Amino acid sequence: MIFILVGIQFARVIEQNVALAHELSTTNGDIAHLEARRIWQQRQLRRLESPEGAIPEIHERLRLVRKNEALVFVNPAPSADPSSAP
Repeated sequence: MIFILVGIQFARVIEQNVALAHELSTTNGDIAHLEARRIWQQRQLRRLESPEGAIPEIHERLRLVRKNEALVFVNPAPSADPSSAP
């Protein structure tokens, strides 16, 4: 009888360990993703702090051009799939 109770307790502990290991793995993945995002955001901030980095971003977002510049809009290429033809 004691062996059965010990076995049941042991099985519960193993189940909890597996669940916690999965949760830890998920959390570590989230942390890695957030760290990568933070690094990307820091690079963006450093780039945008200088006029050389900010001006192209401003021009792109506001669709502004400098003297002797022009905007060129490119339509996507038509699909080669005949079923998608109008």
